[in-house]
Amino acid sequence: MSFINQKLKIYAVAVLGSGMFLACAQTKTAVASKPAKETSQSGKIVPTNLKWSERMMLSEMQRFPEAWMLDFSKSPKWTYPSAIVLDGSEQLYIKTGKKQYYDYISDFGEKLIKEDGTILTYDLEKYNIDMLNSGNVLLYLYEKEKKEKYLKALQTLRLQIDGQPRTKEGSFWHKKIYPYQVWLDGLYMGMPFYTHYTKDFVKGSEADKAYNDIILQFESVQNNLLDKKTGLLYHAWDESKEQAWANKETGLSPNFWGRAMGWYGMAMVDVLDYLPENHPGRAKLISYIKSYSDAVIKYQDKKSGLWYQVLDKPLANGNYEEATASAMFVYTMIKSVNKGYLPKSYKAAAKKGYDGIIKNLITVDENGVVNLNKCCAVAGLGGKPYRDGSYEYYVNEEIRSNDGKGTGPFILASLEFEK
Repeated sequence: MSFINQKLKIYAVAVLGSGMFLACAQTKTAVASKPAKETSQSGKIVPTNLKWSERMMLSEMQRFPEAWMLDFSKSPKWTYPSAIVLDGSEQLYIKTGKKQYYDYISDFGEKLIKEDGTILTYDLEKYNIDMLNSGNVLLYLYEKEKKEKYLKALQTLRLQIDGQPRTKEGSFWHKKIYPYQVWLDGLYMGMPFYTHYTKDFVKGSEADKAYNDIILQFESVQNNLLDKKTGLLYHAWDESKEQAWANKETGLSPNFWGRAMGWYGMAMVDVLDYLPENHPGRAKLISYIKSYSDAVIKYQDKKSGLWYQVLDKPLANGNYEEATASAMFVYTMIKSVNKGYLPKSYKAAAKKGYDGIIKNLITVDENGVVNLNKCCAVAGLGGKPYRDGSYEYYVNEEIRSNDGKGTGPFILASLEFEK
């Protein structure tokens, strides 16, 4: 009987513990304030005694059993958010050796790339720079598996760069359907892939030409989209000045959208992973990261450590502390500190932002699954219905939880803090 009583006591403690944990999650302070009780629990789908990087990655794998689902896709589709989360999965596989992380990446390649190298749902003729980002996954898989189909798919994506329309000074249009428009988003979507591909497959003068072209993209953005007063960069620039959202004198969009700035920071810090150490463009990018981080810190909320959907209007009606931009800023800064691009003093702002995300934007379900809340689902300019880039437009776009554009950078930032 004493054995049965003992089992009942253990069960009662477990139930009580999970109830307390759920209450903690509902108050949005899932920072594990009582780690001893947390780690003693078992039977969780996502164990609570793991680091945040693994907890979020395993939660994503639980929510989206196949990686093509990461963009809330109903069927396999070539999109860009999957690649950000899979970057985290790649690094976790390197760190832990757990095969489930590798398999998640490998299955994505198997599903999206046909045996002849055709990329499912991809249309080169659209010249949509967003479509280059998932090429990063294929670069990794080809390096590991040497499958001919991945090489063919990579060569197709590289062909897009050759044909991508450009502004007069050589800056890539965001998409063929958005003529003369340069968006900050595009730097992240295209440049890490362009740089990584060049490092892996191109040599000599052709490589030098490509690296110079990559640096030109950042120089052009600094020249055309930077607001010297705030240090922030506008979401987009229309060289033709014809768009309704474009300022008739400057061609600039009217607002500083958080995630656009987030994409730009991640673009710079990720390109530096592949740009040769002796390339003169490195010093330039590092100087941009410094001025960028100074501007970002200036608009960090003093209390929460987070950043707003529209960066420079925190008190305006409807504005909110947004998860994807906050995670991207934190990742850019902490990675820059770890790599030596920024002085160690910048770690404080990155850590304040990271702690703010965990305290204010993370919730944990009773089964251990981790959620990232208050993610802007999507924002853009032009199109149908027409997106005018106004303040009201940005704050009224859909807000959702567990968007890969936020969970991916959160995993990457977590990995940097866990080093």
